[in-house]
Amino acid sequence: MKRTIPASELILNDDGSVFHLHLRPEQLADTVLLVGDPGRVETVAARFDTREEEVSNREFHTVTGTFRGKRLSVVSTGIGTDNIDIVLTELDALANIDLTSRTVRPQFRQLTLLRLGTCGALQSDLAIGSLIFSHTSIGMDGLLNFYAGRERVCNLAMEQAMLEQVKPDPRLATPYCIDADGSLAELFRHDTVPGITISAPGFYAPQGRYLRLAPADPGLLERLAAFSFDGLHVTNCEMESSAVAGLAALMGHRAATICTVIAQRVAHDSDTDYQALIGHMIDTALARLTE
Repeated sequence: MKRTIPASELILNDDGSVFHLHLRPEQLADTVLLVGDPGRVETVAARFDTREEEVSNREFHTVTGTFRGKRLSVVSTGIGTDNIDIVLTELDALANIDLTSRTVRPQFRQLTLLRLGTCGALQSDLAIGSLIFSHTSIGMDGLLNFYAGRERVCNLAMEQAMLEQVKPDPRLATPYCIDADGSLAELFRHDTVPGITISAPGFYAPQGRYLRLAPADPGLLERLAAFSFDGLHVTNCEMESSAVAGLAALMGHRAATICTVIAQRVAHDSDTDYQALIGHMIDTALARLTE
């Protein structure tokens, strides 16, 4: 017997769109670019050959169109894994739930989700402007631990090694390690540096930044940066890649994150005039996704 999802769990707007994204199923392409900044949606969409849909609500801005004949959507997520929880769940609902009957569709629709973000580099040889592919993400946010089946999709051997080597404070959320989709890793292998990405639940103390409030564990970021596993080193720190890869893996979608380095944490340097670097990342992504 099919489960009917109650209105309190799957909230719909009066026009039949999902609650936060304000999208209807026909407005979503199978390939979705995810960006944090709502303003960056236009930077991506300006490169489209055609535009058919544009919807905005809160920090969630979506444009669907075509590039080189391929239908694409670009969606802004805002900041943090809590927002990724909203965005990926509602994108999956658009693809795989009949919103009228509130039941799961019998035929699965797989999405390809590529997050294009910014990050801080944790190794001295990664210059500002480098493109890093999050081969594996270490989620310090704890989000995936709320979902059944996380052991099925996580890299449990890496989790154990990380806990033994890094020894994070037990008061923090239990970290989880999750690999990106292998086919996307292969697609971008000539354009990016593969590495292990730290997904932090905040921008300041969770990433080792000290303004007026000191981090409880000042050495955590350095211990994380020193961690390596199966030939990969920790390369960068950001705030979303773990949830993108983890939720997508649980749902059966293809997902990965590529980030442009805009801060060199080892050299204590940053570049706030990075629009050209972002443009290069977008052009690279669009070219590969439409090959």
